[in-house]
Amino acid sequence: MKPQSARAIANRVRVLFVSSEIYPLAKTGGLADVCGALPLALARDGDVDMLLMLPGYDSAIAAVGDATEIAVLPNLPGGPARLLIGMMPGSDIEVVLLDQPSSFRRPGGLYIDEDGREWADNAIRFAALAHAVVEMAMGRVLPNWRADIVHCNDWHTGLVPVLIAAQPGHRPRTIMTLHNLAFQGLFPPCMLPQLDLPRGCFSVEGVEYFGQISFLKGGINFADKLTTVSPSYACEIVTPEFGMGLEGVLARRQTDLIGIMNGIDEMLWNPAEDPMIDCSYSADDIADKARCKAVLQREWGLAEDPTAPLFVFAARLESQKMADTLLELIPDLMERPQVQVAITGKGAIPLQDGFAAWPARAPGRIAVRIGYRENWAHQLMAGGDMLIHGARFEPCGLTPIYAMRYGTVPIVRAVGGLRDSVTAVGATPIAGGKASGFQFDEANAVGMLDAIDTALEFYARPDSWRQLQRNGMTRDFSWRGPAAQYRRLYEELAPEAA
Repeated sequence: MKPQSARAIANRVRVLFVSSEIYPLAKTGGLADVCGALPLALARDGDVDMLLMLPGYDSAIAAVGDATEIAVLPNLPGGPARLLIGMMPGSDIEVVLLDQPSSFRRPGGLYIDEDGREWADNAIRFAALAHAVVEMAMGRVLPNWRADIVHCNDWHTGLVPVLIAAQPGHRPRTIMTLHNLAFQGLFPPCMLPQLDLPRGCFSVEGVEYFGQISFLKGGINFADKLTTVSPSYACEIVTPEFGMGLEGVLARRQTDLIGIMNGIDEMLWNPAEDPMIDCSYSADDIADKARCKAVLQREWGLAEDPTAPLFVFAARLESQKMADTLLELIPDLMERPQVQVAITGKGAIPLQDGFAAWPARAPGRIAVRIGYRENWAHQLMAGGDMLIHGARFEPCGLTPIYAMRYGTVPIVRAVGGLRDSVTAVGATPIAGGKASGFQFDEANAVGMLDAIDTALEFYARPDSWRQLQRNGMTRDFSWRGPAAQYRRLYEELAPEAA
């Protein structure tokens, strides 16, 4: 479909799907994976007319390739910008890029500079994105196309519902998906004049949060519907323990709050066809997983022992992921015969340094790679026996789902999406049941270590272990179910849109 063509198609819900990162155009974590896979699943059946939108980072512009200018927006926060349209790689879905070079085409990360500090102008950068989204959504850019639904994701898009609610006349309906309440887009009130927000919105019913501007609170207050990325997280965030200070606002919107479990890209995370691992295998023929384990041990400097229980960890080295608890437990793990641990991640410097010191203390038993590479994650999922994935809070938690897909049995805290995705041993029979991993309740070292020891007991029983692996590998974690739920939500809202 050409960018200038009339995109309106009868009987299709027109959705403008907006995120700060979408795989493979730009990625820092799971947000990009979700925002890359969900639109593809929604568009697959042909009843959703999906248009994506994100900032024009260098990586995004390069990945889209032959993009066409469709508009110039001279009065955005941060200065003039162009809107470019092109095709998502490997799909027939179009994507619009906000090309504002001074804001988005710069060295460093999507949100932080080369020294790891947040960009000082993040409020202005993502306010510019929000204003540009409104122009697209209201039909002021592409001829004969205006959105029925604007689907926003996380704080970076939180001003979109605020701005759309202020539009006169008929307007698109808005959905705000909350991927992680820990990141709220908080900025000092002195920045208000630069954001071009509607008069009066700096209030407790608007974007004001304890004297600051909160992009996320604005989205929560003004969106027509709210979704989270797992049913359990939707229940948790209306409580003080998990609400991150927004529990009161969310409780007031609880009738509009829906928990929809994330899926995964089953083509990208598929041990039978994964180009990033050395050997292919499946739930029906898992024998070559042992070869993947041997390669992992050899390449990561671990002793090549097929019988050694190999634990893997692939997450941010932060308190949220209980990386501090895992570091505390490593001496205990080294007391367990043959146990090996392979770790990748980056985060808090003290934790990075703490983990990095262990390979020299326990050569052949602990491997640590500070940083993140996609192929490392795939190697760990394919070669590991067990994934350790603690969490003090966890909206969804894709990594344990990836692990189960690869026959690596997860050990998780029973919180948020981890409670929903990992069926605990003991909660259901293994043979003929759905048990696929191990859970612990309390966010402390005792609970994590008890779960690890239970997993080691099951690992010593090959038949039971093989059934656990099979249960996890054959679960349906595709986007089909979640996409159907979002499609119903779109259809519920679309009749009210102009």
